[in-house]
Amino acid sequence: MTVKLYANEVVLKAGDTNQVIDNNTIEGKLIVTNQRLYFKTLAEDTDRFNLEILFENILEVIFFGKGIFSVKGLNVVTKDGKSHTFPLKKRDEIGQLINKMY
Repeated sequence: MTVKLYANEVVLKAGDTNQVIDNNTIEGKLIVTNQRLYFKTLAEDTDRFNLEILFENILEVIFFGKGIFSVKGLNVVTKDGKSHTFPLKKRDEIGQLINKMY
């Protein structure tokens, strides 16, 4: 799995996650760079679900899963009204980093 980076782009953090799209669970990685947020699928046949969110398009980042046994993750709401949910073990680290960037 490789991600083509833009000029002067550096990966800051990455974490394993998945996305549920149309009742399908898509395994992938959430990658935070100094220019964007990127969801990259692990399987080549699911490349159409790759997602790029520029920081200027983020409206809000919502942390979820505060219980002991609940799934922790981030819900990224974009300015166009779409909501993207990412279950993450490194929710706090990645969420704080995204909040600093937008």
